[in-house]
Amino acid sequence: MNIHEIVVQSQEFFHTQETKSVDFRLKQLEQLKKSIVKYEHAVLEALKKDLGKQSFEAYTTEVGFVLSNITYAIKHLHKWTKAKKVRSTLSLFPSKGTVCYEPYGTVLIIGPFNYPFQLVMEPLIGAIAAGNCAVIKPSELTPNVSSVITEIINDTFPPAYIFSVEGGVEINQALLKEAFDYIFFTGSTGIGKVVMEAAAKHLTPVTLELGGKSPVIIDQSANLEVAAKRIIWGKTINAGQTCVAPDYIMVQESVKDLLVKELRKAIEEFFGENPETSKDLGRIVSDKHFNRLCTLLEKDKEQILYGGKSSKESRYIEPTLLDASWDSSSMQEEIFGPILPILSYKELDEAIISVKKLDKPLALYVFTNNKKIEQKVLETISSGGVCVNDVLTHIVHPDLPFGGVGASGIGAYHGKHSFLTFSHQRSILRKSTRFQLPFIFPPYTDKKEKLIRKVLK
Repeated sequence: MNIHEIVVQSQEFFHTQETKSVDFRLKQLEQLKKSIVKYEHAVLEALKKDLGKQSFEAYTTEVGFVLSNITYAIKHLHKWTKAKKVRSTLSLFPSKGTVCYEPYGTVLIIGPFNYPFQLVMEPLIGAIAAGNCAVIKPSELTPNVSSVITEIINDTFPPAYIFSVEGGVEINQALLKEAFDYIFFTGSTGIGKVVMEAAAKHLTPVTLELGGKSPVIIDQSANLEVAAKRIIWGKTINAGQTCVAPDYIMVQESVKDLLVKELRKAIEEFFGENPETSKDLGRIVSDKHFNRLCTLLEKDKEQILYGGKSSKESRYIEPTLLDASWDSSSMQEEIFGPILPILSYKELDEAIISVKKLDKPLALYVFTNNKKIEQKVLETISSGGVCVNDVLTHIVHPDLPFGGVGASGIGAYHGKHSFLTFSHQRSILRKSTRFQLPFIFPPYTDKKEKLIRKVLK
C-alpha cells in the first residue's frame, strides 16, 4: 500500500462519522492502554537496544508516562467534549452561543528518536480523544522501538483508523506531500521548518515541538546541593537527549566554585567513579550524534572541568562539566547530550541580557530562594515553560500545557491541551425567530445610528 492510499483510506474512514462518538473514543483509548501493557516488556527491551535505557528510566519516562496520561484522558473525556456555553450580548439578542469541539480529520504524527515511544503515543492520545484518524511515523533512528510501535498499532486498530508507517527520510517526504488535516511534529528546529513549509502548501495547521538551549539561572540564595542533584539528574536522563534538558548554566560567580563541587559530587553519587560501568546511564542514539558530541568535546577540551571521556564502540559520552564562555563550541548549538557548559555572571541583569540574545528556549530553569529574583527572571525571559528550583518536572503535570515559543515550537499539548490541540473549536450562534430587532436592517436613519451607537459602546 502506498502513502497516498493510506491517507485516502484514513480520510474515508473518518467520513463514516464513527470516530466522533465519545464512546468509540473511550473504547479506543482503553484498547490502546491494554495493548501497551501487553507489549510493555517488548517496548522496554527495544528502548534498551536503541538508547541504552534501563528499565526504571524507560518505564518512568516512556511507558508509565503514557499509561498515566491515557488514564487521565479516559477519566476526563466526557467533560472535555461537552459543548461550552457562552454568554450572549445585547447586540445579538435574542441568541445563544456555544463552543463545540470537533475533530480535524486525518492527522499526521511524526515522532523523534529521543523519547521514541512517549512522543508518538502522547500526541496519539490527544488525536484519539479528539475523534481523529491518525497516521503515525516513528523515528527510523530507533528501529527497534519503531517496530514495536507498529506492532502495537496493527494489533490494536483497523489500518483505516490508525496506521503506523516505518521508513527513512523518503517516507517523511512522501507523507508531507499529502493533504493531512493536521500535522504534529517533534524534532529539531531545522526539520520543523521543512514540515511547516510543506504544511503551508495545503494550509494544514501544525504543532511543532522543537527545542533550543534551555538555560539554568542560579543565584547565590539557591540551595546548591539540591540544585546540583536536580540539574545532573535532568542533564543525564536519557544521556542528555531530552528537548527540555538543562542546556547550560548561568551561575552567580560568588557561588560558582561551590556549585561545580556539588555537580561533581552528584555525578559520582549517581553513577560512581566510572560512569561508563553504570547501568543507569544511557547511550547516544547513533554514530552521527555521537561524533557531533565528540567534536564539541574536542573543540572545548581546554574548558573541561570534569569528565570528557567517550567510547565509540558503545556510543558512551561521560557526563562532562565545562568552564565555558559564550564563544565555546558547546554554546553555539543545542547540545543534546550529557555535556554541561557553566558560565558565570556578577549581576542578574547581565545574565538576563545574555540569555535573551539567544532564541527563546523550550524551557527556562531558575534556582533561587529570593522571590524578587524569581519574579524578575520570569517577567523578562520568555520561554516555552518554566521550572523554579527544579528541572524537567513541569512537563509531567497534565493540566500544564507543554510547548515552545518562537524557535522552540508552536502549539502545546498534554492532558486537556492534547485534546484541544487536535480539536477545532467551532463557534455556534443560535438566534430565535420569535423576536426581531428591526433597526439592523435598511433603510438606515439617524435615529437607528444613534441607537446602534448606544448598544455597541
